[in-house]
Amino acid sequence: MTIKDLKPASVWNYFYEITQIPRPSKKEGKIIAYLLDFAQKHNLEVKKDDSGNVLIKKPATKGFENRPAVILQGHVDMVAEKNQDTKHDFETDPIQTYIDGDWVKAKGTTLGADNGVGVAAALAILAANDIEHPRLECLFTVDEETGLTGAYALGKDFLNGDILINLDTEEEGEIYIGCAGGKITTATFHYQPSKTPEGYFWFKVQVSGLRGGHSGSDIDKGFGNANKILNRYLWKLNQDCDLALAAFDGGNLHNAIAREAYAICGVPFNKKEDIAIKANIFSADIEAELKKVDPNVSLSVQSTDSPAFVIDKDTTLNLLNAIYACPHGVMSMSHDVPGLVETSTNLASVKMKEGNTILITTSQRSSTESLKEDTGNMIKSVFELAKAKVKFSEGYPGWKPNPESEILKIAETCYKKRFGKEVKIKAIHAGLECGLFLEKYPHLDMISCGPTITDAHSPAEQVNIPSVQKWWDLVIDILKNIPEQK
Repeated sequence: MTIKDLKPASVWNYFYEITQIPRPSKKEGKIIAYLLDFAQKHNLEVKKDDSGNVLIKKPATKGFENRPAVILQGHVDMVAEKNQDTKHDFETDPIQTYIDGDWVKAKGTTLGADNGVGVAAALAILAANDIEHPRLECLFTVDEETGLTGAYALGKDFLNGDILINLDTEEEGEIYIGCAGGKITTATFHYQPSKTPEGYFWFKVQVSGLRGGHSGSDIDKGFGNANKILNRYLWKLNQDCDLALAAFDGGNLHNAIAREAYAICGVPFNKKEDIAIKANIFSADIEAELKKVDPNVSLSVQSTDSPAFVIDKDTTLNLLNAIYACPHGVMSMSHDVPGLVETSTNLASVKMKEGNTILITTSQRSSTESLKEDTGNMIKSVFELAKAKVKFSEGYPGWKPNPESEILKIAETCYKKRFGKEVKIKAIHAGLECGLFLEKYPHLDMISCGPTITDAHSPAEQVNIPSVQKWWDLVIDILKNIPEQK
């Protein structure tokens, strides 16, 4: 059985087609062409803006002409993450999907259900001739995952709808009416390449086996951060040995918790035995700390060739101290919404760059704007104390909940009628494009919903098959039950 054999057939067939189209963030040309071709094949009005956002319109079905127009919205890009032993080019290769019980997964890579399933559902509705609905505008945005640039670039005259249903959340049975805002804070170290010292034992230390996950929705789960774990080991070595550091590489994306990291370093030969002993002790500590949430964590040490140069001593010390001091994880919980993370920060990546620089990327999220700024300033102070240069991104706004939303009331009624129980109403500690839409279209009445997706932004990403059917049924019911305009 393949995913094309699953129900609802139209959604899964479009999702399969989407998985065959390479579409990493900022490389969405092929999926944009696919959408334009789709609209032409189905004789639907379509337009594209300069950033690549695509809007496909469909007239109301008979009897629904006087109902408010609905915007169905999803983003076409996907997070491009793979395991180190997986050979995959996200710019050319299709995603290899498979079924495991009630779940659809990918072989060694992110699946792209975030937000490919949402895009597939919108396409299935556009292509259907047996679904009742008001006038539809299906908005497909670009580059949501790495900068929300599609939503930022959206013109104030691009949309005409009154209601927006965002199809980009990840828990069936929950409807979201608010999200956190966010920003990216980067720190750059400039180092002097120093002569490789003689009489040293050189080795590669690697952290792997972590789950990673979404830096918003998974930040409260206590998953390990490979950058923090690796640095913790190196920092300890540097206290006891004359450590020479040649390379540090960990994590990839600002919105993903770092799963893997490695360093190339050396110690005097008379300290060689200390490496293995300290690694064994440290590994046991980390395994014990993470056994409930990240049981496959691994720290390995292997000998390697002597590097061409090492990072100068001062920068090495500043780097290790700054990464150790840099906060990661939940900063505060909401006082207004029980169980909701209010503010968090993610130590996302550490990368060696051209020009003898090391780039540290962090991301902050908060449903309170002042706390988002405060946390960014905290990160800035840590790295400036370590003599790094710090920059902030422009950031993006949160989406303030509206419990009196009319579309929310319709969705609640539809869910209870179909499934016999109350739907959960929540805000999410992740970035959605809804806050940017609301800035440009303040009249919009919005909700967000989706099927159950776990481990988004990591190769463990999976989507629950039964939840897709339930979510699809809910969206169709909502469209059928939007009342006429007063």
